[in-house]
Amino acid sequence: MTDDIDRILLERKRTAAFAFNVDGKTQKAHASWYRGQHCNYNPTKENFLNPRAIEDYILKGWMPPTPFITKQHNITAFGSCFASHISSYLINQNYRVLTSGNANAYIIRCGEGLVNTYALLQQFEWAFENKKFSQNLWHGYDTGEHGYDEAVRQATLGIFQQTDLFIVTIGLSEVWYDKLTGEVFWRAIPVKKFDESRHGFRVATHEENRRNIARIYDIVRANRPSAHILFTLSPIPLVATFRPVGCISANSVSKATLRSALDEVMRAHSDDANLHYFPSYEIVTNAFLDPFSSDRRHVREEVLDFVMAGFDRFFCVGNIAEKTEHYYKHLSTALAATQ
Repeated sequence: MTDDIDRILLERKRTAAFAFNVDGKTQKAHASWYRGQHCNYNPTKENFLNPRAIEDYILKGWMPPTPFITKQHNITAFGSCFASHISSYLINQNYRVLTSGNANAYIIRCGEGLVNTYALLQQFEWAFENKKFSQNLWHGYDTGEHGYDEAVRQATLGIFQQTDLFIVTIGLSEVWYDKLTGEVFWRAIPVKKFDESRHGFRVATHEENRRNIARIYDIVRANRPSAHILFTLSPIPLVATFRPVGCISANSVSKATLRSALDEVMRAHSDDANLHYFPSYEIVTNAFLDPFSSDRRHVREEVLDFVMAGFDRFFCVGNIAEKTEHYYKHLSTALAATQ
C-alpha cells in the first residue's frame, strides 16, 4: 500500500506544471519532459512590450560576438531586392560596397533579379569556375538576353576576388526551368520565347536549395577563405505565384523552404565564425503588427530603417552608445508607425 502511494505521489510530481519567467512574466509548462541545455520559450504579446524583445527573441544566437564590419572592408551585396536596402544603407554610411559601382557585371546591373538560389549560385560558378551553361539563362528587366561575355565574367570575378564580406539575400524558391537540360532561369521566360514543350515551372525543393546554398559557401571558401559570408532571407513576399493555389499559401511554402535550407547550412558550418545569418525576415514578419505598406509587399520605411539600424548596431564597428541610441530611436518610430 505504501509503495502504491509513493508511486502515485512521484508520478504527480513528475507531471506537475511548473512556473517559469520570460522577461519577468510568469508562464507555466509541464514538468515531465527533459528540455535540454537550451530552452528558449516563445514570447507572449506582453513579452514583446519590452524594448529588448527583438534582441532576446529574434536576434539571440545569430549576432556576432562583437561588430566586425569596418569601412575598410570591401562588401559585395546582391540577391533579392531586399539586398538593395542593405546596399543603400551601407553606401550612405560611406562603406565600400563594390556592387554600387559601374562595373559591367550582372550582379550590379541585375543584382535585384537574382532571387532564387540557382541564379545566385550560377554567378559564383561562372565567375570563379568559368562554368558554361547550354543556353542563355539570364534575362534583363527588358527581357533581353544576357550572355556569357568574358569581359563581364572578368568584371564579376574582379569584384568577388576583392570581396571581404559577401551579403547574399535569397528571395524565393519558385523557378522556371528548361525541361531538356534541367537548367534554371533567373526569372520567368519572356513571352516571345516561351515554348510549352520545353519550358516548365516548379518549386525548388528544400534539398535543392540547401545544396545550392552549400555550394555557394564552398566556392567562396575555396577562393576567398577568410571572407565573411552573411545570408539573409528577404521578407518581401511573392508578387504572384505560378502555382494553382493562393499566393499567400504559396509564399509561406517558398519562404519556409528557403529558411529551412539556410538553417541547415548554418548548422552544418556552426564552427565557422565568419559565416553569419541576419534575421531580417523574422524581424519584419514577427516584431511589428503591420510592417507592410498598402500593397502588402513592400516593407514600411520606418521598419526598414529599424532593420538597418539593427544591422548597423550588431555588425558594424563604431560608437556602440551612439548605435544603441540610434537603434532604439528607430525601434520607437517603427512601433508607432505599425500600430
